Amino acid sequence: MSDITFNAQKREKAGKGAARACRREGRVPAVIYGNKQEPVMISLHPVELEKALDLVGFYDAEIEIVLGSKKIKVVCQDVQFHPVSDKPIHVDFLRK
Repeated sequence: MSDITFNAQKREKAGKGAARACRREGRVPAVIYGNKQEPVMISLHPVELEKALDLVGFYDAEIEIVLGSKKIKVVCQDVQFHPVSDKPIHVDFLRK
């Protein structure tokens, strides 16, 4: 189990249209929620995410998301994959 770090960008809008726009820009939409705080919508670089998904124990690993000057400790709750290409299309992270 290795620690994983993602450099994320904040997304301003939520919803299906905003997620599709994020994917058109070549990024993977994601959300950080839990710990009685407001959800934070982010986007991840797809190559970083796919490399991390190949690691053994990804769902059990403590993940650090760097969002500007903030570092957020999370665990992966769920990853949604495209039914044909099997590429990640959305990720849910839970705060620790």
